[in-house]
Amino acid sequence: MADGSVIQEKALRTFCETVLTKLGVPPQDAYVTTDVLVLADLRGIGSHGVARLQRYVTGLKEGYIKPTDHSTIVRETKATALFDGGQSLGQVVGKKAMELAIKKAKETAVGVVTVRNSNHYGIAGYYALMALDHDLIGMSMTNAAPLVVPTFGRTAILGTNPIAITAPTSKETPFVFDMATATVPRGKVEVYNRQGKAMPKGYAVDETGADSTDPARVLNALAKRLGGGLLPLGGAGEEFGGHKGYGLALMVDVLSGVLPGAATGLQVYGDEKRPDVGHFFLAIDPAAFRPLDEFKSDMDRIARELKDSPKAAGQERIYVAGEKSFARMAKYRTEGIPLGPKVVENLQQIGAELGVAWPGA
Repeated sequence: MADGSVIQEKALRTFCETVLTKLGVPPQDAYVTTDVLVLADLRGIGSHGVARLQRYVTGLKEGYIKPTDHSTIVRETKATALFDGGQSLGQVVGKKAMELAIKKAKETAVGVVTVRNSNHYGIAGYYALMALDHDLIGMSMTNAAPLVVPTFGRTAILGTNPIAITAPTSKETPFVFDMATATVPRGKVEVYNRQGKAMPKGYAVDETGADSTDPARVLNALAKRLGGGLLPLGGAGEEFGGHKGYGLALMVDVLSGVLPGAATGLQVYGDEKRPDVGHFFLAIDPAAFRPLDEFKSDMDRIARELKDSPKAAGQERIYVAGEKSFARMAKYRTEGIPLGPKVVENLQQIGAELGVAWPGA
């Protein structure tokens, strides 16, 4: 088994781009797809980083992900647009859709673009972050394969359905909030399973709907569609707000699935050979509401109020969403990106199959 490694960003990008181009992806699209994956690792979201490359390799080999961009605009107004993704790489379609939302926001103050018939698009935060380069508020959501049970339910119906929103600042770190609407991602359950450890209560339920600490049982039930699944943000029942996480997950499915006419709930990956994932992108120009410098100054002020407020016993710092990720990104760009042994092993196998050398091998 391969050891975990620390890989320099440039070498990792070159490897992933070469793998994708070997499978017929044009260089520019390979760059975009890799950019989304590597940014996830840089920001510490390893579950959606290069560990996911296998997903796209398999999809490209089996034909349910098209190597070239087949997306088209189906409907359009001054402030809105609907894309058919054409079963293309979700990252490629997602970037194009967010670029259009940004263009519309700069022209009309707001841009809303939805996508149907797409594939997994990586981290939602990537697309919301794009808005910051234009001093816009950005938002992105996507639905996903059913892994999450509804409150009081025992069968996974909704995806981990993430929400990301960003807002520009003047001197403080930009506000970047990127979250799944489940208590934990499936990847965290898989880690406990690999380590042979029990999960904390509140992560998932078994096929009967009972809170389970057995990761193997939960994963087996999900794989075989026997029931069970991850819990929505807030956990089981309503006591700690699980119904709110459930509502947020459904909201994402409404905006990403129902609105563009993509698959929803159980149908998102109802046919593994033809995913129909839906995305939602929003860009807002703060300058349409008030002077931009005033908006950014107030963003700075509220960030400082939060960080300067009294700390809980034993705590030294209060963070605003995005700060930790930007700091981690700076560190990994200097020192290299750490990858776990299972991830390295899988990437080496992909490289061996396609004749692409693993960095340092």
